[in-house]
Amino acid sequence: MAKIASKSFWYKYQERYQAIKSVLCVGLDSDFSQLPEGVKNSENPIWEFNKTIIEATLDYACAYKPNLAFYLADGIRGLDALYKTVEFIPDNLPVILDCKIGDIGNTMNAYLSAFFAELKVDAITLNPLMGSDVMQPVQDRNAFAFVLCLTSNPSAADFLQEGMAEKIANWLQDYPKENFGAVIGATQRANIKTMRNLLTGRILLIPGIGAQGGDLKTVLQEAKDSSETPNILVNSSRSIIFASKGKDFATAAREEARKLTQEMKNALNRGSN
Repeated sequence: MAKIASKSFWYKYQERYQAIKSVLCVGLDSDFSQLPEGVKNSENPIWEFNKTIIEATLDYACAYKPNLAFYLADGIRGLDALYKTVEFIPDNLPVILDCKIGDIGNTMNAYLSAFFAELKVDAITLNPLMGSDVMQPVQDRNAFAFVLCLTSNPSAADFLQEGMAEKIANWLQDYPKENFGAVIGATQRANIKTMRNLLTGRILLIPGIGAQGGDLKTVLQEAKDSSETPNILVNSSRSIIFASKGKDFATAAREEARKLTQEMKNALNRGSN
């Protein structure tokens, strides 16, 4: 049975957080070259790997985020894996497609139809460079997008740390928080508090924890909206899904997700005292 998006991303996030008090987003950056040898000979290796990872981490995940590039890289088989993955994730867990699109007119509408109507994800990542023409189709569809605002990669300094991030954050104030969140990299320690103050009430998607070296305590202390409603999703990809490349990869992924979730809970609780 095809997955039907019965509730908005905004609603699903709030409901899931209140149910399990986790802000963990498991990034399904399922690079074929990095998969455990035990699954590489499967009929559809990425799908078999994802299915096992999802089953292992389900108790701790507030959301899942497949990265489109790794599925495209495996051709038709990879796209099949993506569709099966999204369908397999329980409907009460929001799914973010990390695609970083940003186009206008019929092209943008075609992207949105592909991702929301056909693939049935709950949110996407969006590049706002082309302006309001990128944003309006998302709002018209009553969909949800995380707008690239201050990313975690080192060369974000080329543009986004030169006033552009603040400009994007201020510009976002004209758009509903129920339709637009923001991507703020965990590696941007000096700017996280400023960005949260400009983005009050919005859900922040925060990559850069784990393999990229972001400081978890700083993120949780400075990026949360409040102790009751943090409005953040801390994404961890490689450090969870590739915690082991042996036969124990599922057990290792579950343990890594458990440890990270508990660490985040402890930090949030300390911050509320």
